[in-house]
Amino acid sequence: MTLPQKQHPIYAAVLMVLAGSCFAAVNVSIQSATMTFSMPSVSVVFWQYATALLFAVPWIIRQGSKKLRTRNWRLHCLRICFAVVGVQLWGAGLAQVPIWQAIALVMTSPFFVIIGAKLFLGERVGLPRALATLTGFAGAMIILEPWSDKFVMATLYPISAAAFWAGVSVITKRLTASESNDTITVYMLLLLTPVNLALALGEGLALPSNGAEIAVIAATGLFTVAANYFLTVAYSKADATYIQPFDHLKLIMNVIGGWLVFSYAPPGFFWGGAIIIVGASLYVVHNEGHESLLGEALDDELERALD
Repeated sequence: MTLPQKQHPIYAAVLMVLAGSCFAAVNVSIQSATMTFSMPSVSVVFWQYATALLFAVPWIIRQGSKKLRTRNWRLHCLRICFAVVGVQLWGAGLAQVPIWQAIALVMTSPFFVIIGAKLFLGERVGLPRALATLTGFAGAMIILEPWSDKFVMATLYPISAAAFWAGVSVITKRLTASESNDTITVYMLLLLTPVNLALALGEGLALPSNGAEIAVIAATGLFTVAANYFLTVAYSKADATYIQPFDHLKLIMNVIGGWLVFSYAPPGFFWGGAIIIVGASLYVVHNEGHESLLGEALDDELERALD
């Protein structure tokens, strides 16, 4: 079997942990802006991605006009629509529910991806994927507690955001068949900000009014760019099946961040639901990795037979 070149698993694992830390910092910053400074979540989301775009402008300039060439305008626009709804729901969720609950629920996104891949990409969904998906949603129900008097509609925002982000992932997978990763990234950055601006203006765009608010908004943009950069490099340095478990560490980092900044302490039942969600997701990753390795082995055997 031919091994992939330039694999750096330890480096990739460290980058994945750094990405998770940055995502946790983004979430803490968003909650600080919405809960502490009472800024509308729609405005916070706009400023987050506008600041991220500002930080990313030098990189976009270096990519040049070639990265703007595309024949898939409809897919890019559809992807942005899903992304906008996802980030707005996520911002609204972080404005009303604790970080630990929001991040655990948004981790159901891989299961929505499986459903979307079946419906729109025609991918096969075998029994392992189906069982893992049902198990993951069962874990989400434990955290949501829809049967409890403590249930509030705002807890549906993170899981709805997960569904729309899954749609982004499915469309992204379709785009990768004909577009480069750079082109896909550039269009996300360029199109997301003006759409968020239009939504923010519709509700009355809130401006940061003091140094603390400006610092928090700047932090959301900076950590958003850093998180996505670390994530992209991590996937380029090692197999996804290897580094995916490190991505789940962001759940712990968000719990720690929420506890340190807001004194949020998740109740006991949360951990049961979180373990179920993470376990089901890891099972999918393990199963996909096993099937991928089996496929590579069969391809190598076929090549040797033909030679």
